[in-house]
Amino acid sequence: MRASVSNSQDLGMPAIYLHTLAELLHTIGVDERDLILRVGLDPTRLNSTELRVSQAQASEFVTRAIIESGEPGLGILLARELKLPLHGALGTAVMSSRTLAEALELMTRYLTLRAPHLKVEKRVAGSNVWYAVKCDIELGPLQGFVLDAVLFGCVSMGAQLTGSPVPGTQVLRRGPEPNHFHRFRRSIGVPVDYGASEDALVIPASQLNLPVQFSNDQLAISSREQCETALKQLKEDAGFACRVRRVIETSHPFPPKLARVASTLYVSERTLKRRLQEEEASFQALVDQVRLERARDLLASTTMNLSQIADSLGYADAANFTRAFKRWTGLSPSHFRNRELQTAETA
Repeated sequence: MRASVSNSQDLGMPAIYLHTLAELLHTIGVDERDLILRVGLDPTRLNSTELRVSQAQASEFVTRAIIESGEPGLGILLARELKLPLHGALGTAVMSSRTLAEALELMTRYLTLRAPHLKVEKRVAGSNVWYAVKCDIELGPLQGFVLDAVLFGCVSMGAQLTGSPVPGTQVLRRGPEPNHFHRFRRSIGVPVDYGASEDALVIPASQLNLPVQFSNDQLAISSREQCETALKQLKEDAGFACRVRRVIETSHPFPPKLARVASTLYVSERTLKRRLQEEEASFQALVDQVRLERARDLLASTTMNLSQIADSLGYADAANFTRAFKRWTGLSPSHFRNRELQTAETA
């Protein structure tokens, strides 16, 4: 029996995908900002290829998005918007590949970086190569949405890489054809067959040698190294403290109350404190870590005054923020900002 989102290891979902989905919602008349805030997420934090949103919040956002838009095919629409650069280092590595086969091998190896709990199994059957997408947990409302985005996104990826749809490509889907799918069939551009035994992308072996139009050997090496580092880091970040930090990083209002973080992660406040203690961490220490990182970024890259920064970090006034920052770094915020500006000018 597969685990569910609530009790499985939560590796999070890249925030940039929710940002892209929010932009899509805006185009079809949904108040995306209001929806993001109601889920407890910070809209300004989602436009990042680095941050990840907890699986629980991602699931809630997608569920509400489907209901409020009245569009069950949101995953298919999102697939069209997923341009390769949005996939971070993996997108760069895929674009830098020499052939379609190399690009698909990278997708197979590193899919976890972009779609946690999904894995790809490759096999050859006759003149075709099958890339079956499997999920190791029950994603609930996210399941169909994610599989739509991944499989139809791969069709779009092939066209982006080679310059046109890959001839002979076919998508297989488990279960009966959804009532809404007839509206999308023609625009997908490849045959889609429901009622299959698995969810898979099927490509003729003869097409895998198609050249990638963005091929760059040097960039391919560096981006693959980044993918390896990111995959290792993601596995190391699977602890409970990282899950808590993930919620803190993307929360609105900031900082979130302990009770709300506990509720997001489906645990009691007491359990949250105990599990953090077991990892030699504390809720307040995690909040302060995120505050410090945000403070450094705001001081170095914006012209916000200290009162504005203090307010964005949840402090009552600039004086409280200044005391905290000096305690963390040994420098006043003004001294830190001046030092960063001088460093940038001499770089």
